[in-house]
Amino acid sequence: MLHYAWVFLVLAIIAAIFGFGGIAVAAAGIAKVLFFIFIALFIIGLLTGRRAV
Repeated sequence: MLHYAWVFLVLAIIAAIFGFGGIAVAAAGIAKVLFFIFIALFIIGLLTGRRAV
């Protein structure tokens, strides 16, 4: 999921460079949402993960 966040971030930067404002804003918004979902799932995984003894 973090990979997709990076892909949308790069897409947003490229779109902003070429002047596609609407596409850049949408891609940046998607990247931001995916990043926060990844962080939330990562923290949940750390808190509930199994640990071998």
